[in-house]
Amino acid sequence: MSVLPLIFTSGWASGINAYAVVLLLGLFGATGVSDDVPEALQRPDVLIVAGALFLVEAVADKIPYVDSFWDALHTVVRPVAGGVVAALLAGEDGSLSQLAAGAVGGTTALISHLVKAGTRMAVNTSPEPASNIVVSLLEDLTVAGVVTFAIFHPVAASIVAAVLLLIGVLITFFLVRRIRAFLRRRREKRLAKRQGLAGPPAG
Repeated sequence: MSVLPLIFTSGWASGINAYAVVLLLGLFGATGVSDDVPEALQRPDVLIVAGALFLVEAVADKIPYVDSFWDALHTVVRPVAGGVVAALLAGEDGSLSQLAAGAVGGTTALISHLVKAGTRMAVNTSPEPASNIVVSLLEDLTVAGVVTFAIFHPVAASIVAAVLLLIGVLITFFLVRRIRAFLRRRREKRLAKRQGLAGPPAG
């Protein structure tokens, strides 16, 4: 069976939480649940690092504004992780198909990451922190559920991932105004703070 559906799903999930994807796939492979997981993801050191970073992200991702800062740091990390995982799933022979798989995984992860980051910026316009926690928990549960589903039903899971990605893109599109207003207020606050530090003009 082609691993393309699993590659697409892992790319989508990596754009939301790359560490969870590496950890879940590694555990599924190490425990013998799936034979499609490459040995590189099953290594104990990879699982330990992925688990530690997953815990850090689980906290940072639920704190207002910290989550957006964390997303900014991972603008490169998540797409690269999606591409690497995809290439490993496709095989380790350096073939054209492996490069194509890496491109699919990386591109999907980038789009998914941009959707996540844009949605979080909109959520941060709300003054209360509960929405950040709820959204983060939903993301974690969705990633875990879809990746697990992909191990047993890769084609169906890839369809679910594609639908969720499309919905996310549409939601982000409609939230553009709110995101722009949020960025404008941040710029105005920074400007006001700099003017306040400069003090009143000399008379």
